[in-house]
Amino acid sequence: MANSDFEGHAGQDGENFLYFAYGSNLLTERIHHRNSSAAFCCVACLQDFKLDFGNFQGKTSQRWHGGIATIFQSPGDEVWGVVWKMHKSNLSSLDDQEGVESGTYVVIEVKVSTQEGKQLTCRSYLMTNYESAPPSPQYKKVICLGAKENDLPLEYQEKLKAIEPNDYKGKVSEEMEEILNKEEQKLCRT
Repeated sequence: MANSDFEGHAGQDGENFLYFAYGSNLLTERIHHRNSSAAFCCVACLQDFKLDFGNFQGKTSQRWHGGIATIFQSPGDEVWGVVWKMHKSNLSSLDDQEGVESGTYVVIEVKVSTQEGKQLTCRSYLMTNYESAPPSPQYKKVICLGAKENDLPLEYQEKLKAIEPNDYKGKVSEEMEEILNKEEQKLCRT
């Protein structure tokens, strides 16, 4: 449920901030890997933006071996994601994870709508200077698992599943292999 304390405060309440995730950080296991304070707030929609995948400066991600998620303005489109409430102590680890220092992503402020129609102002990230490229099957899987875990609208989940990945068949980073293995184990238990 959205926390009304955040309305009109640029997603901040002194100790915390709101972060709108639309890529691999949809998955709880992924966001908690480096940002332990992240608490699910709500599912939300970013209007007039579109999801894309790309390689920063045309270089393939060494972590994911394919395009990584970004968003761009696109009137009439929408991107669904998760709003995480996070402690400000995680700002630098989140920025580091998103490659802000290297210039891969820039911090942006977005206004998203909850499923109840409330407006929230959140921190998010936009890739700069990238060339569109398909994601690896592993990266796509993390995003789809996160969308399912958080019950994003089924139509949007189907749209994510329909994304054509690249043909990478090798391993992703050790960190990501660990996350994928944990998710596989969860699926086997259900």
